[in-house]
Amino acid sequence: MLNDEQLRERLESFQEQGFVVFERLIPQERIQSLIAAMLAAEESRGYSYAKTSFEGFKTVRINNLLTYGEAFWDVPLQPEVLQLAEAVLDKELLLSSLCTLTLGPGQPAQPLHDDMQQLRLPRPRPPLAVNAVWALSDFTEQNGATRIVPGSHRYDHPPPYGGEVETVAATMPAGSVMLFDSALWHYGGANESAERRYAISCYYCAGWMRQQENLQLGIPQDVARRFPRRLQELCGYGIYKGQYGHIDNQDPIAMLGREPLRTTVWEASDRAKAARSAGKGQGA
Repeated sequence: MLNDEQLRERLESFQEQGFVVFERLIPQERIQSLIAAMLAAEESRGYSYAKTSFEGFKTVRINNLLTYGEAFWDVPLQPEVLQLAEAVLDKELLLSSLCTLTLGPGQPAQPLHDDMQQLRLPRPRPPLAVNAVWALSDFTEQNGATRIVPGSHRYDHPPPYGGEVETVAATMPAGSVMLFDSALWHYGGANESAERRYAISCYYCAGWMRQQENLQLGIPQDVARRFPRRLQELCGYGIYKGQYGHIDNQDPIAMLGREPLRTTVWEASDRAKAARSAGKGQGA
């Protein structure tokens, strides 16, 4: 975990530049286990490429990744990355999506975009979502390292979709993780190498937002029941700010056999009222 000074420094850098890189955060043996799990997932679904040019006709994107085995379960829970994501958003953030980003040789570059362009909201604005890109290969200019416009999350307008602007390549060694603001202008680079480029996208959003992937329906409950509790909460089995996401005033985590939290705002209001009344009685 990051200490207070490390967290403050990274948070300040994130707020200024719109991204932070954790270099060589993931051990080599973990990288290899993740790549092996990704290849097994590809085999189970027939090695199919994405179906749109934006996603990449020579790119393998496997969504709903948590259903493809326990090897992926601790990706959203990586302590340092989650700690910073919580500091940027808040501790009740959600996992919005988890997918593979495997660029094959010859994959062209994506168009310039940001990840929130569909939402017509004023800019600049507080962060609504952050993306943690896990580099499981070295990210180089030749093999398609993500290209970014540092500081663009603070612009007052969205990027010209597909436009040409000056960018820098987010090069980093295998095992690194780049966390960036969803409003940062960026695109996936072209893979002009002869090798595949392996990566995972772990996308978090504010707890009140709709997730990109409908994880409550997409993940069978018998699978979700086996998740660590924190992962269950990240997938949406919880109540945001004591009010949003409840089921008949109850914590939805009870559906997975967990002890529910008494977190509804209405219960909290009654408890506070009772406490005030008890305090007045003691004072008398």
